[in-house]
Amino acid sequence: MRERRKNRIDLIEEKIELMTKTKWAKGMRITSGVIWNLFLLFIVFGLTLSVFAASVGAGYFASLVAKEPLRSKEEMRDAIFNYEETSEIYLADNVYIGKINSDIERKDTQLDRVSPFVIDAVFATEDEYFQEHNGVVPKAIFRGLLQDVANSDNQTGGSTLTQQLIKNQILTNEVSYERKAKEILLAMRIEHFMEKDEILQAYLNIIPYGRNANGQNIAGIETAAGGIFAKKAADLNLPQAAFIAGIPQAPFAYTPFKSGGGLKDEQYLKPGIDRMKTVLFRMKETEYITEQQYKEAIAYDITQDFRQPVLRANEKYPYLTQEIQNRTIDILMKIIAEKDGVDPERLDKEAKLKKKYKILATRSMQNDGYRIYSTVNKTLYDEMNKVGQSFEHYGFTYTREEKDPHSGEVELKEDPVQVGAIMIENHTGKILSFIGGRDHSKEATNHATQAFRQNGSAMKPLLVYAPAIEYGFIGAGSPVVDVKFSVQQPDGTMWSPNNYTQSLELGIVPAREALARSLNLATARLYRDIIDQKPAEFLKKMGISKLTPGDYVNYSTSYGGMDIGMSVEENTNAFATFANGGQFIDAYIIEKIEDMDGKIVYEHIVEPVDVFSPETSYIITDMLRDVLKTGGTGAQVPRHMNFSTDLAVKTGTTQGYGDAWLVGYNPNVSLGVWLGYKERKRSLYFGLERQTLHPSTRTSTLFARILNAANEVAPELVGASSKFTQPDGVVSKPFCGISGLAPSAECSAAGLVKSDLFNAKAMLPTEADDSIISSSYVLVNGVKYLAHPSTPIEFVSSGGTGVSESFIERMLGPWKGDASKLFPVKSAFSSNIVAGSIFEVDDAAPAPVKLTLNGMTATWDASASDDVIGYYVYEDGAQILVIRDGAPKSFNIGGGSYTVRAVDITGKLSDASNSVMMEVIVPDVETPDVIPPEILPPENGDNNEGSTPPSDGENPDDVGDE
Repeated sequence: MRERRKNRIDLIEEKIELMTKTKWAKGMRITSGVIWNLFLLFIVFGLTLSVFAASVGAGYFASLVAKEPLRSKEEMRDAIFNYEETSEIYLADNVYIGKINSDIERKDTQLDRVSPFVIDAVFATEDEYFQEHNGVVPKAIFRGLLQDVANSDNQTGGSTLTQQLIKNQILTNEVSYERKAKEILLAMRIEHFMEKDEILQAYLNIIPYGRNANGQNIAGIETAAGGIFAKKAADLNLPQAAFIAGIPQAPFAYTPFKSGGGLKDEQYLKPGIDRMKTVLFRMKETEYITEQQYKEAIAYDITQDFRQPVLRANEKYPYLTQEIQNRTIDILMKIIAEKDGVDPERLDKEAKLKKKYKILATRSMQNDGYRIYSTVNKTLYDEMNKVGQSFEHYGFTYTREEKDPHSGEVELKEDPVQVGAIMIENHTGKILSFIGGRDHSKEATNHATQAFRQNGSAMKPLLVYAPAIEYGFIGAGSPVVDVKFSVQQPDGTMWSPNNYTQSLELGIVPAREALARSLNLATARLYRDIIDQKPAEFLKKMGISKLTPGDYVNYSTSYGGMDIGMSVEENTNAFATFANGGQFIDAYIIEKIEDMDGKIVYEHIVEPVDVFSPETSYIITDMLRDVLKTGGTGAQVPRHMNFSTDLAVKTGTTQGYGDAWLVGYNPNVSLGVWLGYKERKRSLYFGLERQTLHPSTRTSTLFARILNAANEVAPELVGASSKFTQPDGVVSKPFCGISGLAPSAECSAAGLVKSDLFNAKAMLPTEADDSIISSSYVLVNGVKYLAHPSTPIEFVSSGGTGVSESFIERMLGPWKGDASKLFPVKSAFSSNIVAGSIFEVDDAAPAPVKLTLNGMTATWDASASDDVIGYYVYEDGAQILVIRDGAPKSFNIGGGSYTVRAVDITGKLSDASNSVMMEVIVPDVETPDVIPPEILPPENGDNNEGSTPPSDGENPDDVGDE
């Protein structure tokens, strides 16, 4: 067999040799050699060209990425996971209310909380080879490059999920070869630093998904699921997952919602639905779903699942969310500045620096995914604002012309009475709730926290009475002087204030009465006595932020005449100092801020500031309890309350009723209410003929209704049963009521001894009273004056209790005033004190009077002179009657001729009046040796005084800075 095979081979070789010797074979041999050599040449040339092209390409690629820094693993991972996430707001008890308003809304989620349908749809549509490639797919890159070079209309793209992640998180959306080259390089690099699941999770969290039902830009699968279908990403079904997975290719074309919110018209929904069907087809082609699943999903009506617009937090709670955002920015601004090595205190002094860090803080708040926890109680907030919205007694609504900035047309805008109210938890400073205004769409200013207004008489306990007690100048019942004066203020202006009733002067009154009735004159005089000790420093300690140099020295500050004013929050927070035993605890609304990882970046710490002693605070509280009693300016509050609690309040109004206040507190909470127009010059009195309630009555009513509502929905916060505890250092001591000194025998004998509360650590009445003297007096126009040596004895009341000149000078002080007004008829001391001051006399005789006869009764009008103490009546030239000032100016005549002469305080007589007579026969009557007592005025001086104090309900409060 082997021999036969060998012979066959030899035979073939012989035939080949014979063929090669032929002519045509020789030509073929030469041609094939040439072709082979040419082929080899082309191979060498092609390889050379390829190497050259590759070298050029590599060099070009290297040049494109030359400026790209070599990033470390940590840098790249940090950049990838540093995607924006919308911050969220939580109220007390972790009640979620919504997201911070930002340019784009995003919520982070974990891969195991995403529906498998979503993942499969993304793979089928965006990156079929995600699990196999190392960051890039070369054929896809070359395909995209050829399409770009050829300027093909069909651009299929060549970016993997990894590349898209790099583009969005590290690079930009710039269309250039340089960016693409960097993207390829970094995509390959990041695949070495991250697991596939990490890359996929990051991609799903950062990719844009168009808009939600409210028209808000959204990104991230969790946000898309909630914003489009009102579902969690884990609960998406197949058609929903396919719809969402198709959006990123053209987010705003495929999103079902319009930019202003709401569903697009049917024709504009079609592109998104067609895209969903394309995604489903690819899922079927890549065998992620079955034919049956595909058919069911194609037939599914996805439009039925699109969610309806809902009110966002900033729409439902505009005042609340804006306030929380503002406070958060203030906090983050200081944190960011401190991280940059900048002293946070510089922010309040350098406007440009503050502006810079405010921008940075705003971006951080919107996009860094914070969880912001507030102190506000949602139930209480809802109920409190319901009371504010339903209140029917705000008053007159103005209209004003306003030019529209866009159209240029003049429109009528409403200008209603605005409201600001706030409730603060005393011992923590937590802002529990507030009312920011009537309608945020018409007026966005938060009148509880951002509007600064003069606080009127609500200033009195803060700046005058509490400091005076703390300094040891007065106790609760110490006498203060409510008598008019005129004085030049430190700023050069003349100041002549009045009480609410301008003619009213109550003379010497207890401090607690002056505060309860909100007497301006008494308050201003007391402030004069302590102003050198700079009591405005107490305001500064209590967080009043807008104090000016003038507020420290102007006397009108004593009842709220500030240059700028204070917010409702500041005013209420200051009153809470009394509830806290003299410690100021700054009010706050941000409890804590957490980052996306749950790390606490800020947490509020309560830092009490000692302002007043516990003794002073309790005494002021006890005095402010009287404001609610009959005669007090807040007496209407209890009438509108449906529960009782240990409550202390103070009212306040400003010039012309531009503002009306009521601030009060119990041991647990403090509540402040303010009413006023946006423009301070507008008066709450306007339209009063149509508004049955006085401005102070309105604040009293609203205050009570808010307290009622709070006690109903949050009784544990209000703590109605709590009581203020009297410190050991508060003692009740007797004192002489007109001087405030220790009772003397004379003071006791005159019935002038009073008892009230004192701060034993600051002052006690130990110095004996020296004000009482024995005196005689006369009445001039109903006012008591010391008798002159020449005063006719028949007009003098003797043996009464009087006061010394030194006492009068001491009480009136450098501002002086009419001493006769120290003990007016309505004064609590008028029945005991019978001497006021010496009447300044003149040398002229009093003016005569004119008699008028009516039947048998002769009458006359008072003499035109102001120093008349009474009248002599004459019959046939002989004096028969003495009529003192205050007694009826009339007598019955007999058969003689009658005249009258006026008598002044020095005993001078006027000319005789005209005579009157009647021809009748009467028996002789002997002229009495004594004056008939029914003609003399009563010696207790119980005559009508010129002005009477306002009755409760007529003038509920005083006017502030005059």
